[in-house]
Amino acid sequence: MNPNQYREVRLEKLGKLKALGLDVWPRKAERSHGISEVLEAYGSHDGPALEEHPTTVSVMGRITAYRDSGKTAFLNISEGGQKLQVYTRKDALSETDWEVVRLLDMGDFISVTGTLMRTKTGELTIRASRIQFLSKALLPLPEKWHGLQDKELRYRQRYLDLISNPEVIQTFVLRSKILAGIRRYMEQQDYLEVETPMMQPIPGGATARPFTTHHNALDMPLYLRIAPELYLKRLIVGGFHKVFEINRNFRNEGLSVRHNPEFTMMESYAAGEDLRDVMVLTENLFADMARLCGGLERPFGENVLSYATPFRRLSLKDAIAEYGHIERERLERAEDIVHLAKEAHLEDIEKKSPGVLLGELFEHHAEKQLIQPTFIIDYPIELSPLTKTLPGNDMFVDRFELFIGGMELANAYSELNDPVDQLGRFMSQMGERESGNDEAMMLDLDFVNALEHGFPPTGGLGVGIDRMVMLMTNAASIRDVILFPLMRPQTEQAGTANDADEHE
Repeated sequence: MNPNQYREVRLEKLGKLKALGLDVWPRKAERSHGISEVLEAYGSHDGPALEEHPTTVSVMGRITAYRDSGKTAFLNISEGGQKLQVYTRKDALSETDWEVVRLLDMGDFISVTGTLMRTKTGELTIRASRIQFLSKALLPLPEKWHGLQDKELRYRQRYLDLISNPEVIQTFVLRSKILAGIRRYMEQQDYLEVETPMMQPIPGGATARPFTTHHNALDMPLYLRIAPELYLKRLIVGGFHKVFEINRNFRNEGLSVRHNPEFTMMESYAAGEDLRDVMVLTENLFADMARLCGGLERPFGENVLSYATPFRRLSLKDAIAEYGHIERERLERAEDIVHLAKEAHLEDIEKKSPGVLLGELFEHHAEKQLIQPTFIIDYPIELSPLTKTLPGNDMFVDRFELFIGGMELANAYSELNDPVDQLGRFMSQMGERESGNDEAMMLDLDFVNALEHGFPPTGGLGVGIDRMVMLMTNAASIRDVILFPLMRPQTEQAGTANDADEHE
């Protein structure tokens, strides 16, 4: 039977329900408990205890199983990924309610009132005394509703994924708990949560290609933000001590198992602190979230990750040497770096500085090998235009990136607070843009003006929330932890590869 035929049959049943005099789209459900509340409160009670102390509950849910035995019927109803069995008997219900039972379909919503009991097999069950019809599912659940496997369909029609795979609901429940846990942790460290613009006249704070839009009334271009950094730093100039923000960033880049153009970040800034303070903040944040999710030892793919602190610290050059099996001394000489880049078959080598090539050698040799939590420190200045240089070495900056499970999770700086130096680095970035690098930063003179009013030493941090949730839930793709990931329109699917599965 095709979907249209199913729909016609169900519309016919809906007409019969209306003929019974029912409000088939009621405004409110009879509901005294959620299914999870019933399971938590009475899941340990045995049959005799439930019979001795009768408990009446009203619960609502979607029908996910229906077994008819003539004058009796067993139903399973589901809510929030939890299910509860319902036992109905013709002689225990009104004539109308029994007719309702006979007109139900898989996927319909109902409310059930009755007393709790145990069946002969020991399953906690509601003995129904009242049925309230709530909503007719005009289309059937997926044929294998108990295990929808088509990833494309799961991402595109997330509602079917949530119906079909209760563990997916639990992933997003855990995501919500992680977000709440991050806020709680940051507030405990005396950070204040703030909000900054998501539409900006000048995109800044990261090297990335922005999305562009246009404000009609002001007749001006605007950009969806690639990072909140420059606005949060303005707040430090204005006198805030510690601030953080959890919100969306947008980067006009490709899709992959680790990239979605719209993603959630947490950024924080603390006046008077440096990179070492931020390291402690970061590793304790990840350890705290691991405990929230079950413990410091968490599975991820084929590995078990340990979030016990302190995390390993490793310089970028040392990581290249260790994982690329390269003599450390060769990374000190520009000509050797160029030669190593050629051996790694990097692109456009002649257009790149040794510092940029070091960053690409790190990505080539080391990044995917960093499974256990590791801070990579001491980055070339070309890769970090907003960061203080290392003492005695103007070619490298005081920055770390945290890698876990072979991917970057966090990025942090001892923030640059010299406005003259900052202006010079912006001008260097503008030169990059003129050379064709459309991901280089734009010049933000108002930000430089803010720095000239005085910007104290500051430690800054950015954490990718989607990737953190991937780690904590053992998810292989970022699209598994974003409720509605970006997808190609279905009309463009034919003959094209699935971007997120094709690229790392």
